[in-house]
Amino acid sequence: MSARLLVTDDNPLNVKLLSAKLAREYYTVVTAENGVQAVEKSVTEKPDLILLDVMMPEMDGFEACRQIKANPATQGIPVVMVTALSDVQDRVRGLDAGADDFLTKPINDVALMARVRSCLRLKSLMDEWRMREGNGAMMADIDEESMRSGQIILLDDAPHEQDIIRKHIHHAGMICHGISSSAEIEPLLERERIHAIMLNLNLQSEEGLRVCANLKANEATRYVPIVVYADESELGKIAKALDIGANDYIFKPVDPHELQARLKTQIKHKRTYDRLRLSYEKNMTMAVTDPLTGVHNRHYMEKNLPRLFDRSKANRKPISVVMLDIDHFKKINDTYGHHVGDQVLQELVRRLNASMRFFDLVIRLGGEEFSVIMPETPYGAAMSAGERLRAAVANSPFVIAEPKLEINVTMSVGIAGSDDGQETSEILFRKADAALYKAKETGRNKVVGDKEV
Repeated sequence: MSARLLVTDDNPLNVKLLSAKLAREYYTVVTAENGVQAVEKSVTEKPDLILLDVMMPEMDGFEACRQIKANPATQGIPVVMVTALSDVQDRVRGLDAGADDFLTKPINDVALMARVRSCLRLKSLMDEWRMREGNGAMMADIDEESMRSGQIILLDDAPHEQDIIRKHIHHAGMICHGISSSAEIEPLLERERIHAIMLNLNLQSEEGLRVCANLKANEATRYVPIVVYADESELGKIAKALDIGANDYIFKPVDPHELQARLKTQIKHKRTYDRLRLSYEKNMTMAVTDPLTGVHNRHYMEKNLPRLFDRSKANRKPISVVMLDIDHFKKINDTYGHHVGDQVLQELVRRLNASMRFFDLVIRLGGEEFSVIMPETPYGAAMSAGERLRAAVANSPFVIAEPKLEINVTMSVGIAGSDDGQETSEILFRKADAALYKAKETGRNKVVGDKEV
């Protein structure tokens, strides 16, 4: 995938070598000489990924990373720390500063490219959800306790090795579900809210890479972060796992501090992704749902009506349109207030839903006006349904909770149907609207079909 990368190092030779490696893979590379420039260029250059050296003058990589991750405009950019330091504590310090990954000099080309592709995949996924949500900024920060208290699936069929890693995870304050077969994963997902999966690439009974590929192909596990582990000599296998879709790796023997830091990072990514997805779904629901009554709104109808009518036309199935309007609704609002009018609308929808089939589509067009789309319903059946709806409203008063009172409510109904499904939605709505107008004009609290107009 094409991307813009920011390479930061105070050594010109290191910058030149790293830039050349990345350019050969067709990445666009911009550079910075120190941490201060890296922070500035993270804003001005809008890179897709930042490779950040740790040991630099003026501002080291740890502080630069903290500032980049603290800025809402840049905190979604993945940061990979690059250093000659190999001590685990330095890796943990970088991950705690907000880095998404860590590379040690001299940089292995296979590990470099696999890390870059993995981080860019993550950014692409997060960017897509932020765009869908309509907000380019990150969600609110995930607190430390939320990152520590995640639930982890540990897939390792070597009992002694699994026991050691499970103890490390528990010691970090996380819940670990140790399993020995990939078949046990989906049942766990149905019972628990899982934040990451740890996978031994050297399983005895299954091929680790095949398990990784299956997890990324399965809808239930596709967006659950995967952390793989293997011996340092098996870097090629690890790189392949990252290309398949694994999110992170750690070498054996697993250091407990590095394990905790890497799992915290993946839990943070999973919680952020979940928040973005839920926020998007909520926004989508709000965009197509009337907030007062909970039924679909006009926007939803305009988007989905063509599909319903095209299906009826193609299958030559009947379809009918019902138009509903509460009689003298303005008088209710003027007499009792809009808060009572709102309760009347809510009770109306409850009665409509109780009298409808589950696949009939109730839509609030605006104010006190509603429509019901009835697929596979001929004109005669729609007329009977319309009378049933009218009676459901008129036969018993509406009980209002606050203030406590009862109101007699009636509605007028207009109906149009196409028994062979060949008439357009525009024609049926126009006919149903004309029938509704006649119902109101000739006394209200009645059902009129378009054939009577």
